[in-house]
Amino acid sequence: MILTPIPRDRLAGLLARFAAGLRDPFARRVFDVIHATSPDRAAEPDAETHRMAALEFARQRGVPVHPPETECRFNWDGVALNGATEAYVILHEVAHFVLAPPERRGLVDFGLGSGPDTIDRETADRAAVLPLLPREKDEAAASLLGIVWEAQLGQPALASFLDQNWLEGIDRSAAAHFGTVVDELRSVGLLTRTTLISPAPRHHPRSARAAYSISDAGETR
Repeated sequence: MILTPIPRDRLAGLLARFAAGLRDPFARRVFDVIHATSPDRAAEPDAETHRMAALEFARQRGVPVHPPETECRFNWDGVALNGATEAYVILHEVAHFVLAPPERRGLVDFGLGSGPDTIDRETADRAAVLPLLPREKDEAAASLLGIVWEAQLGQPALASFLDQNWLEGIDRSAAAHFGTVVDELRSVGLLTRTTLISPAPRHHPRSARAAYSISDAGETR
């Protein structure tokens, strides 16, 4: 949920201001590939196509997924992923799975407490093992990693970037926070010089993708 709604006629200017605050070329390249996607959530039938692509992405990374029609009280119940959610939620949870150490993968909602879509919030909150600040750090890393994967799949990553409040505090700390999280993901090898991002051109989800390679120099290849 966006903390501060952004009028559409102000969006381009705010994104330009955010980009101008990114001093590191690598962070700027990451933002560029997010910015190249749509700010609007996909409608059917694209939304279902995106969900199926996200589920395949999860399986390719070894994330178990519950069979269709399974009743799920959590996005992740310590065993498998709830696959009956939106593509961006699935990718966010896959990011949590990748970031979590083995001992937290066996916990409801990765031991982070209840999330926005958790049904059994009491159980999820009891299972929380991380203090608030490390939890917020993990959430930020999972958020950005999932958004980058949305861009890689040609899905509306910019919509998630906005919904997950990456522009909040744009005149204070937004760009610096983004750069810090990029650095953290890079330090553990989840964003690398050879990371391939393939976003669809903005507003044209069915058109051919353009391939980008994220590099230190921010080059497009």
